[in-house]
Amino acid sequence: MSELPPLDALRVFESAARHGHYQRAADELFLTPSAVSHRIRSLEDLLQVKLFRRAGRGVSLTAKGRTYAEEVREALESLRLATRRLTAGRGPLTVSLTPSIALRWLLPRLVDFQERHPEIDLRFSSTNRIIDFERDDEDFAIRFGLGDWPGINAEPLFPVDTLPVCSPRLLDEEHPLNQPDDLKRFRLLHIRTRPDDWRMWLLLAGVEDIDPAAGPVFETMPEMLEAALSGMGVGMADRQMIGRDVEAGQLIVPFDIHMPSRGAYHLVYPDRTKDDRRFQAFREWLLEQSEVERADSGH
Repeated sequence: MSELPPLDALRVFESAARHGHYQRAADELFLTPSAVSHRIRSLEDLLQVKLFRRAGRGVSLTAKGRTYAEEVREALESLRLATRRLTAGRGPLTVSLTPSIALRWLLPRLVDFQERHPEIDLRFSSTNRIIDFERDDEDFAIRFGLGDWPGINAEPLFPVDTLPVCSPRLLDEEHPLNQPDDLKRFRLLHIRTRPDDWRMWLLLAGVEDIDPAAGPVFETMPEMLEAALSGMGVGMADRQMIGRDVEAGQLIVPFDIHMPSRGAYHLVYPDRTKDDRRFQAFREWLLEQSEVERADSGH
């Protein structure tokens, strides 16, 4: 066979080889698992080589597939680097954000940046997954953590305090929220990726007779906050994500008991991004916004 395999099939193969799972490759590439399976079969038919074998719920590479995956990965990375060098400074500036900080903190402030820099186009990627700047197209990201990510630059933006919030219409004279013990009469709302928030806050508040795991669980903070806004129950939220709702009277903070986090939101970026003038403008604006946030939060 003298012709090259389709680039799309090679991208699917590399992702499936890296994850060892068709579903995870499909999630990463915004395809269906059946589309991933079809591309892999087509590639195997074209090469006349078996690349994968089934392994439980996932897949594993054959010996030939493992060798081919390493070479394909290197080839794709060379293409990515060549394209980045060729197009540096052109096209939109791509930022990766978790859904929480995208919807609840950054986007409501973004009109200010666009008014200051109308010449800079931004593209947003909203995901909770870890960004690999060597493989992904994002120029930089905003992530929560301790700032100790190896191989990338990380600048702290602001720390996070977590506390209970609810809709004011949830409360009435019969069911007030005057003290933490009153929470036993209310439904607790949870976030899947933060299962210990309520347990830790109740421990901090000195409440012992409430099940910290009871109540509905939501995938992200924006989803949980929508449930709180509707009056479904009381949720645990980052104070920095609810300012506008509290100011508008749509959410209230019933107790002044804040649970500080060890981590903070950080601006993270690879060395290849730091000299981009568009990024420098966004970084300066973002640090200015985070300084305001810290001042408002008392940090």
